[in-house]
Amino acid sequence: QVQLVESGGGLVQAGGSLRLSCAASGRTCSIYAMGWFRQAPGKERELVAAISRRGGSTYYADSVKGRFTISRDNAKSTVYLEMNSLKPEDTAVYYCAATGNPYWFATRKAYDYWGQGTQVTVSS
Repeated sequence: QVQLVESGGGLVQAGGSLRLSCAASGRTCSIYAMGWFRQAPGKERELVAAISRRGGSTYYADSVKGRFTISRDNAKSTVYLEMNSLKPEDTAVYYCAATGNPYWFATRKAYDYWGQGTQVTVSS
């Protein structure tokens, strides 16, 4: 079993920055990839960024490329999402997730463990 605990959400003005953190505990040896999802009102939950175990492979949604950076510190069992140049359309509940799948981590179906979600609000 894996538990994920998120922190760092909040309110920020457009153009600002925010850093989300997600700490994993439990059977962390079973984790291969970790990702960040978001869900805005009236929309489906979407994958915004993902990273492989050693950080050699990453995925970003087109809407966040060049603005968001995902990273992980395996010694701390923690994944981060640095969000820069934030836009009002980035407003959503952000979720941390983890999967043991070593090949397919750019799809929602691969993820088995989820954090509680944290609200990110970007004002215009």
